[in-house]
Amino acid sequence: MARRSESGLPIEPVYGPEALAGWHPDVRLGEPGAYPYTRGVHPTMYTGRPWTMRQYAGFGTAAESNARYRDLIAHGTTGLSVAFDLPTQMGHDSDAPLAHGEVGRVGVAVDSIDDMRVLFDGIPLDRVSTSMTINAPAALLLLLYQLVAEEQGVPAERLTGTVQNDVLKEYIARGTYIFPPKPSLRLIADIFRYCRAELPRWNTISISGYHMAEAGASPAQEVAFTLADGVEYVRTAVAAGMDVDDFAPRLSFFFVSRTTLLEEVAKFRAARRIWARLMREEFGARNPRSLMLRFHTQTAGVQLTAQQPEVNLARVTVQALAAVLGGTQSLHTNSFDEAIALPTDRSARLALRTQQVLAYETDVTATVDPFAGSYVVETMTDELEAAAVGLMQRVEDRGGAVSAIEQGFQKGEIERNAYRITQETEAGERVVVGVNRYRLAEEEPYEPLRVDPAIESRQVARLARLRAERDGAAVDAALAELTTAAAGTANVLYPMKRALAARATVGEVCDALRGVWGAYVPVDVF
Repeated sequence: MARRSESGLPIEPVYGPEALAGWHPDVRLGEPGAYPYTRGVHPTMYTGRPWTMRQYAGFGTAAESNARYRDLIAHGTTGLSVAFDLPTQMGHDSDAPLAHGEVGRVGVAVDSIDDMRVLFDGIPLDRVSTSMTINAPAALLLLLYQLVAEEQGVPAERLTGTVQNDVLKEYIARGTYIFPPKPSLRLIADIFRYCRAELPRWNTISISGYHMAEAGASPAQEVAFTLADGVEYVRTAVAAGMDVDDFAPRLSFFFVSRTTLLEEVAKFRAARRIWARLMREEFGARNPRSLMLRFHTQTAGVQLTAQQPEVNLARVTVQALAAVLGGTQSLHTNSFDEAIALPTDRSARLALRTQQVLAYETDVTATVDPFAGSYVVETMTDELEAAAVGLMQRVEDRGGAVSAIEQGFQKGEIERNAYRITQETEAGERVVVGVNRYRLAEEEPYEPLRVDPAIESRQVARLARLRAERDGAAVDAALAELTTAAAGTANVLYPMKRALAARATVGEVCDALRGVWGAYVPVDVF
């Protein structure tokens, strides 16, 4: 009896030539760096240089996170990935009542340009690539980063990095939305326009399947719902008057990498092929870079276990290998202790060393797309592509990604799959080492990194000083200009930047926009 993949597709015990009967490599594969990009987006892939090695970090205060970034850079990290705390992600200042108890807990608290200065103090922003995991307030954090770069004397055209900026997946899987879908899409279009004019090397969005996978999506669902969101963003930008080739080369994606190595490799290859075809056939893109699905990968946090946490080192290694064999452009490896708490310095360093071993001690970088022509991987790629395309059509049948979100379609599909996984795990059909098999009679003690609860009071005091020192009239005038732009059709990023430069806080800027656009309240459709 054939096993089933994470997407529910059959995996046969043996594959031979008959599996690829009628399969044409010139059509399905092409050459590396050429349409349909099944074999990767660059002709040489890692034979020229390895992927960008990122480590997701940020906790407590900006000063503490800055120290972690400096340490990561010293140990060979080539890109920074910033984690923000929940109040920042939701557009609230650290002294807001809703922020109480959450300041600095799951990331760094950034309330104003003062915090951003500290966060990147001594880090040359023209020599690092910075990814920021921020969505609804993405424009604010991007502008704060640009303002700090200007203070360092770094020209905007030399800044490289990514803002996640993917609000649609927040409605589907995470919940850190602020504004309703329509103004959120308008804000994203404004970011696309602004970056084309002001930050030409910046990746304007990271369309994210990772969080859907963490919520329980299968690989086919992850690809389908992520690419459907991507289609919605492209349609929004085109409807706003932009030419697809003016913004599509700066789109990027973000996927998970699970321990099911073969299916993950197939998933990445299928996603590239689907996106290239969509961009060429539906949107008429002509620039080859518009057709390329460039993506960052993070190993699967949802597969980490608090039981026997050292076993996570093996899981992360397999997951990282799957991402590399699948052709990722950048990679974050989770620390083995992240199922328990924020990673310690030692565990974060071990996670980075995992990538370095793969890049420099193995032969996976010696040749492009090692699985090309594999009976099993090519079959799985085709089957996963067909499953994802079928799910994308179901989204289209409901009026597109936003309409399907409002109907609860994607969320419901993911929740059903998550329930299936839970049932299989509890029944022992799905083996999780250390959890439902090979358990220890007594777990060894582990001392996690703990966030100082005094961080909140220190951030509140910093905000009080900021409000006492700044020019309040200048802040009020800038916020008034921002609300006028939000109520009209002007690009809101220009008055937003002036407000942030005048030391308006993240919460104040978001509140100004809430006053015009409102806040999203989900409707329970079940």
